[in-house]
Amino acid sequence: MGFVELLLTAVGLSMDAFAVSVTIGLSLKKPSLKHALIPGLYFGAFQAAMPLVGFFAARLFADKITAYSGWIAFILLAFIGGRMIIESLERDKESGSQAAGAGDKEPSLGPAKMLPLAIATSIDALAVGVSFAFLQVSIVPAVLLIGATTCALATAGVKIGGIFGARFKSKAEFAGGAILLLLSIKILLEHLNVLHL
Repeated sequence: MGFVELLLTAVGLSMDAFAVSVTIGLSLKKPSLKHALIPGLYFGAFQAAMPLVGFFAARLFADKITAYSGWIAFILLAFIGGRMIIESLERDKESGSQAAGAGDKEPSLGPAKMLPLAIATSIDALAVGVSFAFLQVSIVPAVLLIGATTCALATAGVKIGGIFGARFKSKAEFAGGAILLLLSIKILLEHLNVLHL
């Protein structure tokens, strides 16, 4: 997996965090840089940590399932991408009613609120870390790129949330899902080519 593919994966994975950050920005009155950095750092740290956990967990049993590595990577990325697209379409239907009350009160950005959000938005990255183990990805540069990309996009998401409105978050998640889905298809085609099917 080359740099461009890793960057696209990082962008795709960060769309959940970006969507949540947009929502946070919608509910803040004029979000400051500090407000924007808090979700960015939480989401970036967890998006970097989860692939690392998935990668090393997969390494423990990689020798038993190496022959199926392309299929595993394809299934994981296709599932994650497909789920993100479906969720974005569902959110699009609900966004009108949610946007109306978005700015009524300031949300908490403390650990009690941010930790569950960071974990929830980074579960997909755990599965991607598993797929990295089978794709022979250099894990340290990959997780640093994913973490930095997520931090930057989540920070921007808070600021954007205060400007563009609720509809943008579902479009971002849809785009992220589409990116992961396309990458899964590319991986499958490469795997089938290796098998000469």
